[in-house]
This record gives sequence, structure tokens and C-alpha cells, in this order.
Amino acid sequence: MTAEQESEPVDVLAALVEDAVRGDGRAITALVRATQRDLMRFLGTLVPAAEVEDLTQETFIRMVRSLPGFAGRSTVRTWLFAIARRVAADHTRTTSRRPRAAALPDWQATAESVVWPGGSRFEEQQALTALIGGLSTDRRDAFVLTQIAGLSYAEAAEVIGCPIGTVRSRVARARDDLLTAMRDEQPPTRATG
Repeated sequence: MTAEQESEPVDVLAALVEDAVRGDGRAITALVRATQRDLMRFLGTLVPAAEVEDLTQETFIRMVRSLPGFAGRSTVRTWLFAIARRVAADHTRTTSRRPRAAALPDWQATAESVVWPGGSRFEEQQALTALIGGLSTDRRDAFVLTQIAGLSYAEAAEVIGCPIGTVRSRVARARDDLLTAMRDEQPPTRATG
């Protein structure tokens, strides 16, 4: 569970939704602030990093449109993750139909020349993101929702639209896939002395 999740109990989010439904703009702002980081992390596993902010905004736009219909059958976080998952799926379908832009070779050289503070941590994060991105869509969704976003297996099952047992199975298989990929991707050890 993230620090934000600890500071924003589920009932606080539900109260914010109730206030937002009544037209309280401050409640919408508070709801966005309370959930934005987790939604961005989740979307970051589904789409390229350059598209995360736009798709997070689209998620919140759809959330605002859907507020009057929120019946409370699930938690607010589960509801928002389900919206974000649909936003990512819609985006992927749309972009798969468009022609792709050519890669610019100097962009990569520029990015590689930048010195990042704590470089190894950044590289580890990039490696982990690449490993998670290599999972099948079903396993990645289940893994990210439960292990990164902190949803329960029941909540993840609701977001994905499958039985809890299927989510558990997908998470277990995703862990196995990640361990195998990590073993296969281990960089050679540096010779010392």
C-alpha cells in the first residue's frame, strides 16, 4: 500500500465522490490529487511513458462524466482503475490503426548522454519496466493491479472482469515469468581486482 493510500482511506474517497456528484469542484480536485499518482503508475505499465499524462487526464475526464452513474458497487479506486484500463485499451486500438512515426536516431544518443542522478536506480527502474512490459497483457494487468497498485485480488478481478482465482493464477505466472526474465537478462558481473 502506498503512503497516499494510507492517508486517503476508502471512505474518504467515497465521500469525495459523493461531494463531487453534488457539484463540489473542490471534491473533484481532491479526488484527482488522491488518486493521480497510482493511476499514472498503472497506466505507465500499459502505454508508452510519453502517453501516460494524457491518458491519465482522459481517465479523469471520463471519471467526471461517469460520476452521476457511480453506484458504489465497488471501491472508488477499483472504479477508477477500470476506467483507466478502458482508456488504455481504447488508446491502443486507436494508435494501432495510425501510421507510426519514424524513430529519430539523435534522440537516443541525447537520452543516453544525459547523466541521471543515482543512475543505477534509474536503470533498474527502466529494466523493471521493460520486464513488466514483456509480460502478456492478462498477466501484466493482474500483476500491476495487485502488486504495484495495491488492489486486492477481488478488486483486481472486478477491474479485469474475471474470477479471483484467475487473477491469483495470472499473478503467480507473472512472478514466474519475471523471475525467469530476470535470470535471462542478468548483466555479466564485473571482474574485480
